[in-house]
Amino acid sequence: MLRLTRHGFKEMLIGSLALIVVALGVGWAWWPLALIVIPLLLWLFAFFRDPERVIPDDQHVMVSPADGKISDITELPNHGLLGGPCVRVGIFLSVFNVHINRSPCDGKVVEVIYKRGKFINAMSHSQASEQNESNTVVLAEPAGERRVAVVKQIVGLIARRIIFSADRGELLKRGQRIGMIKFGSRTELYIPMWLEPKIQVTVGQTVRGAADIIAILGQPIHGQKKKLDDEEFEPLVGRETPA
Repeated sequence: MLRLTRHGFKEMLIGSLALIVVALGVGWAWWPLALIVIPLLLWLFAFFRDPERVIPDDQHVMVSPADGKISDITELPNHGLLGGPCVRVGIFLSVFNVHINRSPCDGKVVEVIYKRGKFINAMSHSQASEQNESNTVVLAEPAGERRVAVVKQIVGLIARRIIFSADRGELLKRGQRIGMIKFGSRTELYIPMWLEPKIQVTVGQTVRGAADIIAILGQPIHGQKKKLDDEEFEPLVGRETPA
């Protein structure tokens, strides 16, 4: 069964009504012309699809934050939000890709920075990354303060809206849905070098959000500390020592 994201209900409703009106208009002149709206209607619903994904179990990996094609892999000498060198993996999303964004790893949302900007074609990755409207999400270790990843949602030539559904301070799980970018766009993943990331993808490769591994980490991300319940301990009172 096709799963659809709740973030697209408004567009699907308005788009469907508009296409029905168009179909009635052109169909009044010649009914076969009404069939031209069917591919558009199918595309509209397909754009807002939100498939379930099998998320890798390995805790030492980062998964793709988006569906699309790897457009660039760049090592940066310093990233202000990560406090040191990192590697950036850019993903271009066409209008035919799933546009749901996912968390690349377990982490705590420590910063969310929205910036207004231009709408340069997302295929021009350098200009789009620096100048386009964007939303930058910084993740830290669930049980620590060190920053482990930055996910940047960037609009494209057609995209006009970014949605980020998590809150600052919220703990995210690897592969968890965190929002979407409506229509053609770009998503970037920044991984700090202190995690010793070994990139597993190449430029031009197609990836699936939450399912495909972007990097294997040489250093662990400290997870959330488990709280032990009193029931996990057996009372010592009244226990007899075996002979």
